[in-house]
This record gives sequence, C-alpha cells and structure tokens, in this order.
Amino acid sequence: MSSGPAEALLRAALDIEAAPTLVAIQKAVRGFAGAYGYDRFVLFSATSASEDVVERIYWVEGDWFGDGIAVDAQTYVQRCPVTRHLLDARESFFWSKVQEQSGELYRLVRVPSGPGVHGLQIPVFGPQGLEGAMSLGGEQIDASARVRLALGMLASVAFFSARRLLEAPLDETAGKLSTREREVLAWVAAGRRQADIAATLGLSGRTVENHLRSARRHLGVATTAQAIKIAIRKGEIKG
Repeated sequence: MSSGPAEALLRAALDIEAAPTLVAIQKAVRGFAGAYGYDRFVLFSATSASEDVVERIYWVEGDWFGDGIAVDAQTYVQRCPVTRHLLDARESFFWSKVQEQSGELYRLVRVPSGPGVHGLQIPVFGPQGLEGAMSLGGEQIDASARVRLALGMLASVAFFSARRLLEAPLDETAGKLSTREREVLAWVAAGRRQADIAATLGLSGRTVENHLRSARRHLGVATTAQAIKIAIRKGEIKG
C-alpha cells in the first residue's frame, strides 16, 4: 500500500479510536472504505457458542439485498446466510451474490467479479475467540490484497471501539445478576439452546435473549461466552 492510502488508513483508525459516538465511527469507516467501492456496512458482536452466531448488531447500512431499500438489523440476520461461515473462518473472506430465478445465490469466492453484490466478511477475534465481525459490500469493489488487509485492520478497530461505546456496564449494578439472569445463563452454560430454555422456563425467545443481553451488560462483556466464564469465576453460576 502506498504512503497515501496507508496514511488514510492510519487517520481513519485514529479517528475511530478517538470517536465519542457510533456516528463518528461510521463516518470514518465510510470515508475510508467508500474510496474502494464499499457502500454497504454491517458491524456486530458474534459468538461461536451460539448457533445464531450474531449476538448484537451495532450498525447496518445500505441496500444489501438489491431492492433499493435500506435493510434493518432483523431482516439482515434473517436473510443473510454468509454469517454462518464465520464459525469456520480464521481470516477474512470474499463472497458474491447474484439474483437467479430460484432466488438469491451466495458463493464464497477468492476474487469477486461480474454483476451482483460482492462483499468482504471480516471476523474479529479476541481473548475469547470469535467476538465480532464486520461485513462490507458493494457492486464494484476493490478486492485487492492490500485493501482486504487494510479493511481487516479497520474492522478490528471499529468493532472494539463500537463495543466500548455500546456495551458499557451499568455502574450502579455492575457485576450483579438477577435470579433470572443467573438461571438463563446457567442453562446456556449447560449447553441448552435458547429455544429450549424458553420452553423450560415458560418464557418467550425474546425474553430469554433480553435476560442474556442484560447479564452481559451487568458483567461488562460483549459475548455470552465471556459472561459465562466471568459468572463461573465470580460464583454466580456453577461451572
């Protein structure tokens, strides 16, 4: 990467690290990635401990499905099959999507080309393994190795900065779990699926997820796997 793009990457990364809001992070990512044809963005926390992979979407923007409509977080999770490949990924990967008579066809590719929407999925790893990811897309993207590596670095900075802003613990109750939060977390630690936990406790799936999200926030972490480890260490649940 020449000094110009390298300097632009450094400026964007520094802006993101210093960003006081998610809007500022988004602006810095757009400013850098847009120059290479990327105009669709998704940033989210993720975990390999759940079959759903996606835990919380921090940011979703753009016409991801080619229908001229900006997609919301729930629609993206329901319609995009690429996220499940994060469970096997050790590095970023490209994908392409074309519209056929039978519906949308997604393929993992070495170098995207031709018509359709193309994208780069970037897993973000931390002490607990897979902790998040960023996906960037567009119709005419730069898929060179230098841009892929640059976006990988930017995605990592963006994810951890967004998590710091959006997943801050509640000061007055930090580290304290409610009885229901401990109960739900213990079932997840035992390997039960959220749907099974909901049926066992007589709750809706959404309520179970809300308890898990609240537990993560109280413990000051971004993933359920992290919350389980901390809760066991603190004696909140049994290992």
